[in-house]
Amino acid sequence: RYLPVKIGRSSEDRRSRHCPYLDTINRSVLDFDFEKLCSISLSHINVYACLICGKYFQGRGLKSHAYTHSVQFTHHVFLNLHTLKFYCLPDNYEIIDSSLEDITYVLKPTFTRQHISGLDKQGKLYRAYDGTTYLPGIVGLNNIKANDYANVVLQALSNVPPLRNYFLEEENYCGIRRPPGDIMFLLVQRFGELMRKLWNPRNFKAHVSPHEMLQAVVLCSKKNFQITKQGDAVDFLSWFMNALHGALGGTKKKPSSLTKVFQGSMRIFSKKLPHPDLPPEEKVALLLKEEYQEEMSDTTFLFLTLDLPTAPLYKDEKEQLIIPQVPLFNILAKFNGNTEKEYKTYKENFLKRFQLLKLPPYLIFCIKRFTKNNFFVEKNPTIVNFPITNVDLREYLTEEAQVTEKNTTYDLVANVVHDGKPTEGAYRIHVLHHGTGKWYELQDLQVTDILPQMITLSEAYIQIWKRRESEDDTTNHTGA
Repeated sequence: RYLPVKIGRSSEDRRSRHCPYLDTINRSVLDFDFEKLCSISLSHINVYACLICGKYFQGRGLKSHAYTHSVQFTHHVFLNLHTLKFYCLPDNYEIIDSSLEDITYVLKPTFTRQHISGLDKQGKLYRAYDGTTYLPGIVGLNNIKANDYANVVLQALSNVPPLRNYFLEEENYCGIRRPPGDIMFLLVQRFGELMRKLWNPRNFKAHVSPHEMLQAVVLCSKKNFQITKQGDAVDFLSWFMNALHGALGGTKKKPSSLTKVFQGSMRIFSKKLPHPDLPPEEKVALLLKEEYQEEMSDTTFLFLTLDLPTAPLYKDEKEQLIIPQVPLFNILAKFNGNTEKEYKTYKENFLKRFQLLKLPPYLIFCIKRFTKNNFFVEKNPTIVNFPITNVDLREYLTEEAQVTEKNTTYDLVANVVHDGKPTEGAYRIHVLHHGTGKWYELQDLQVTDILPQMITLSEAYIQIWKRRESEDDTTNHTGA
């Protein structure tokens, strides 16, 4: 019998457990937040990161960009950004070494259920590779050019525990089937990746760049939202939540993990009004007709829009320095079932009043600061006075709902602020860290702690409130 002759080396022979170049790896230059593109061919396919200079190159075969780079600059250790395998070039063997696990974890953080369940129970500071300390979840986001409007929304949503927990475990949504060619699911994947990076306890640096997430936003919104042009945080929140809901397989009738957290319902009473220029007797006659009678309908919502009273146009000298203020409960009166508000469409006018039917676990308020007309955008600087805890919304529910809804008390967990002029202002966010009960202010890469009393002095724009699940559930709010 003839024994088969081995031609070439087996895959085992090509592997090495001991690479002599591991000490040349420079972890301080590694950044996996950016798009996984070859820096020369700009291709997404088969991309490797050079672990010595941090640049991305395509391929590892003879004459490939990574191979040429390794020969030209004597950089030998590369990581395949898709398979997470390490290679030594130009020799082209796989490196297996447990000392490299910290690099793969930064590229693709994973969370166990036990880890997730303990996230809100402690406030341990972690040290990044660059020496800075940080609290996972309370992490700055890079402002690439003018994307702070999106950063604050992403940071707010990443601090809503049930939504965060869902996205930290990729198994929850990697099996969702989408139609062929559906690009919207990219939002789900990128949001999950960003969430895992924000909560990673083993980061190399104490901030994260949302570059890949925002590129998915630009693509999926057909450039309605951009990185280079300031956008509106409420417009972005509305689009992003609806897009995520659809990409997660949700419809009008079928809930998604997002709507389970934020969706409530309300009752709308609507009455058509006669045209204001008509003579009084015609108005009276029209009001008797059926189409001018009040109609009732029920609808769902993902956030509630609160209207500010009109800021005074003319002030005397004493009032010049006084910023108008309004209590939160005054603007919540819109939902008490009695307050009527006129809505004008192109052709018709309606009188509407609202009442709440079902309160969600997390309630979002959007305070309407901006009014747009044909010429410019105007901002209302009125300060809303609100308590940080213990906001009871029972009186805004219908009588039937008041009986069925057990818990109606809410505590603030996130507060987005808009500073400056309407079109060129800047955004920042206040976030409650559930583990420590402390409040933090995040503005792009800056993270500072803040006293709860200071939060109520800001021009709040978007707020997220958490419902107490029982009367004794007082989430740890230090100094609130």
